[in-house]
Amino acid sequence: MTRGGPRYWKHSDFASLSPGAVATSLSRLAREGELQRVAKGVYYRSTPTTFGPSIPAASTASAASLRAPIHPAGLTAANVLGLSTQNPRRPEYATPAAGPPTALKNALVHTGRPPQRASLSAEDGAILETLRERARSSDLPPKETARRLLRLLADEERFGRLVTAAMSEPPRVRAMLGAFGQQLDMPPRLLDRLRRSLNPLSRFDFGAVVSLRYAKDWQAK
Repeated sequence: MTRGGPRYWKHSDFASLSPGAVATSLSRLAREGELQRVAKGVYYRSTPTTFGPSIPAASTASAASLRAPIHPAGLTAANVLGLSTQNPRRPEYATPAAGPPTALKNALVHTGRPPQRASLSAEDGAILETLRERARSSDLPPKETARRLLRLLADEERFGRLVTAAMSEPPRVRAMLGAFGQQLDMPPRLLDRLRRSLNPLSRFDFGAVVSLRYAKDWQAK
């Protein structure tokens, strides 16, 4: 919990554990200074920056406390995934909702994302958003960006969730996910599902992850 970049923690992130034990642990970490309580049931972990510890933006804290599916996007997603250490001046999110939540009036919110995202975690959603934008918000060199995303996608259960959600994403997302999956030796059933969803005559811009070993096999330009 105390490793990696800045991020938010909620009681629901520990659904498999005792609610009482989770609440006690989060409160203790806040008292010890490891976390900051930014809203009811929402905690923030800062990291050092040139100007001192990173601080949670008010709109970001609001997003963490919303019940509606809200996922980090753009530079906010890159920050969550460890692809950037920048804290965007204006947080960026994506949601399946038709309009942005009023709690996020100071944030940039992309609406109308596929409803299949509703059950994804913030990190899962951030991965899809990063693939949507071809990882252009990453501060890392292209090959390190690809390596970081490979580590994030290495869990077969997560990869399977993202394959299901990606069926409603733009084709380039499915193509990139397929290239990652083949390099990670994911089950053929998952790769075949992605492959069948693509027009074999199309070519896709993989952006910062074009260095993937099987990018060309998945129709990268």
